[in-house]
Amino acid sequence: MSPFIPLSPKADRILTLLAWPAAIWIAYELTWYQQFKLTGNEGSVHLFTILSDWLGTPGGEKPFRLFVAILEIFCAVFVLIPRTRMIGAALSLGTMSGAIFFHTVSPLGIDPYGDGGQLFKEAVFTWFMALLVLFAHRAEAVGLLARLRARFLPVAA
Repeated sequence: MSPFIPLSPKADRILTLLAWPAAIWIAYELTWYQQFKLTGNEGSVHLFTILSDWLGTPGGEKPFRLFVAILEIFCAVFVLIPRTRMIGAALSLGTMSGAIFFHTVSPLGIDPYGDGGQLFKEAVFTWFMALLVLFAHRAEAVGLLARLRARFLPVAA
């Protein structure tokens, strides 16, 4: 039995087509913010300083910022390649979940730049786009999880 609700072939085709602009949005959004993270932009440094201090790692801003930047680059590349799109979407979903979490529970807040929470809104929208891509490629995701489970959790004899 299938682990997900089957859709008609036409609905699946539409979802697959919608996954393209969603993937392009994810890649664009994540790539756009690299110019701030990788160059040590004042706003980006301030944001990650607040987070690293809150996490109890004062002075850990730069490694934290660069780690997130590199992770987002991987997400952006993977989500554009059809063979790795589902992995890129899963990584993007996790990355955006982290961003949403830190914006909501840390001193950073939803509106750290006083712009009406634009960064937070973009993170939420990107999260939904990653979810759409994952749903469109759900059969691949389930297949990958089954292969990983078989490889790392072999059935007892």
